[in-house]
Amino acid sequence: MLGVLLIFGFAVKILFNLKNKIRMKKRKEGVEPSSRAPQARILPLNYNRHVYVYIRQVFNLSFFNIIMKFRFYALKLTLICVIIFILQLVFPGFTDFFILNERSFFEIWRFLTSIFLHGGFGHLIYNGFALALFGSMLEKFIGGKRFLLVFFACGIVANIISINFYNSSLGASGAIYGIFGTLVLIRPFMLVWAFGLPMPMLVAGILWAGGDLIGLFIPSNVGHIAHLSGMLLGLILGAVFRKYYLNVNRRGQEGRDMHMDEISMRRWEEDYLK
Repeated sequence: MLGVLLIFGFAVKILFNLKNKIRMKKRKEGVEPSSRAPQARILPLNYNRHVYVYIRQVFNLSFFNIIMKFRFYALKLTLICVIIFILQLVFPGFTDFFILNERSFFEIWRFLTSIFLHGGFGHLIYNGFALALFGSMLEKFIGGKRFLLVFFACGIVANIISINFYNSSLGASGAIYGIFGTLVLIRPFMLVWAFGLPMPMLVAGILWAGGDLIGLFIPSNVGHIAHLSGMLLGLILGAVFRKYYLNVNRRGQEGRDMHMDEISMRRWEEDYLK
């Protein structure tokens, strides 16, 4: 289904560009026929430019163009976690070679590889769902490369901090909490489903952080320090990327608003349609 949509999107774009080339050729010839005025001169340059820019910007914001530009990095990372979990089940020594532990300062790849390891099926399902859902949201808002920066930076920093408090740890939770923190700054009032209720992202972030703060005083196998470390860096990156997101959103809104010169429009109607 996705392949059909991509092919259809490319076909629409090719037809759009072909139509534009035909219009430009008619512009050079000096005449552009229409159903209401077959011999009318083409629209004034100022009018044509505004209409063309408007149509082009609307097309660039279309569903097909979003699909073409969206890289699905969050879903790909989720798939990598699933594949690596299968390898953990098949090869008993696989986890020990990549887990975060006291050997990580000499085998530094563990700060990265432990992000993709998981301690059980439930751990994988919880992290995979959060990464696929919230990661895709963040990727849409700030772009694929910035999303990857958030994911890996928060995951690695969370591991660097947590190794000082835990004998060993694994999982993408630090990176995912970094995604949460970034979303809190970029879209604080976006409604999300958390704790069985719809709530603003800001409220969900506060509840998640509060739960980890309480968990610091309750013995468990959960890496609360890694969660909080990832979220803190995510908040910092969210403050950095918030300006970018607002600028892109503002340009998109301006592209959807068509501003026409009413005087020029009426003059064109008087000259060519009467």
